[in-house]
Amino acid sequence: MFNSYYEFVMAELNGVYGEAVLREMYDIIKLYDMYEGIGTIPVAEEEDYTPTQKKTNLIKKLIKEEARFLFGKTPEMYIKSCDDTKTKEEEIINSYIQRVLKDNMFSEKLVKGARDCFIGKRVALKLYANSETKELRIMFLPSLEFVYESFENNPSELQKIIFFYQINKEVEKEKQRIWKQKYEMIDGKCILTEGIYNGWGFLVESIVENVDLKLSGIPCYVIINDGLTGDPLGESDVTELIDNQIQYNRLSSEDVDALRKGMNRIIYGIDVDPDASAKFKLKPGAFWDVATDPASAEKQATLGTISTDFGYGDKIETSLKRIKSDMYENLNIPMLSNEELKGMMTSGKSMKALYWQLITRCEEKMMAWGPALEWLIKAILEITKVYKIEAIPEIDYEVVIENNYPLQEDEDSEKVLDLQQVNAQAMSRKTFIKKWQGVTDDVADAELKQIALERELLEESYISGMSDPNE
Repeated sequence: MFNSYYEFVMAELNGVYGEAVLREMYDIIKLYDMYEGIGTIPVAEEEDYTPTQKKTNLIKKLIKEEARFLFGKTPEMYIKSCDDTKTKEEEIINSYIQRVLKDNMFSEKLVKGARDCFIGKRVALKLYANSETKELRIMFLPSLEFVYESFENNPSELQKIIFFYQINKEVEKEKQRIWKQKYEMIDGKCILTEGIYNGWGFLVESIVENVDLKLSGIPCYVIINDGLTGDPLGESDVTELIDNQIQYNRLSSEDVDALRKGMNRIIYGIDVDPDASAKFKLKPGAFWDVATDPASAEKQATLGTISTDFGYGDKIETSLKRIKSDMYENLNIPMLSNEELKGMMTSGKSMKALYWQLITRCEEKMMAWGPALEWLIKAILEITKVYKIEAIPEIDYEVVIENNYPLQEDEDSEKVLDLQQVNAQAMSRKTFIKKWQGVTDDVADAELKQIALERELLEESYISGMSDPNE
């Protein structure tokens, strides 16, 4: 039957694509190992001592920094009514959307989903709903837990997607248990099948079988990381960093060993007993009882070292910095430190210039993530309506996705520009309060009333102070 549960799941896919996905699964496992630092330590050669294996995991640091910059500030996601008179309905829908996102801790999941996408080439954004419990869940699944197929005439629309994972760690295939969930579009209907299988691929327990979900499409969206036109697999950001990470760890380990062994000095001996020299240990604090070679009559054994003129410290520091800089440049992340920022202008414009390449890289990634987040909002509203999770108004709308980057000066500059628009009467005070305080129409109205009341009190107090007390 099947040699692994991956092959069992791949049997659902067709032809060459299924074989390519199966081969790639093992590569993705290696990529996750590299992200965790496993495999980035160079294999030690035969030595007369135990070599240091120092691990500095720059790959994980850079991937986290990239995801943090992209989604550290959650994008603004809301709908905008096509009818300007539907402001109340628009507010109700947006309030519901924000509540769903908050209940699902979407901000945290978004950052972690981005990491999985950067490592494993792609990630699945999935919605789950229960009409009985009124539960609506949002989740991201890594590439090792799903396979999919798209329609030939529309690659962005899913025809089939299968989620799976092994429930236990049994070796015998008969005892293995694999959970599998399949969504498939058949004759315009979204059909769900779910069950528990053994390692041979035989059904052990059926959970759901051929259920019509009454949805217009599969409630999942696959986000591809980079790649070329028509690439259904994507690319991993980890691949670009592996060679440099291995070299960085190798030099760091040799640096420690060089200090331990006295900068890799050469040790020589004269008239030393060969049997005794074999027992000399190269380690700190070692004691050598040097014996003279019996064949060397009337001679005394001596030991010494040959010093080197190699400028070790500066060269190793330069090499490590060059490798590290290359890794940062591969992901367009500025390599900044407190020392490098000394004497540098750190205004908002200069900081934006320093991060410009990373901003453009994130804008490129948003070309894949933006449509996915737009789909998410539409899918939430459709599922809410179909499963009657909550009563919300029905209006014609468009979805707005506005990405934010964690550059504080950008926010301050934007706020100053908005204030200028308010003073020029190009923006209402209510719109300003809603945008920068993140409140509803009712709260904004209450704030405006309070401002008007305080202004009236101040004016009355001023007029009262200017009046003649003798009158």
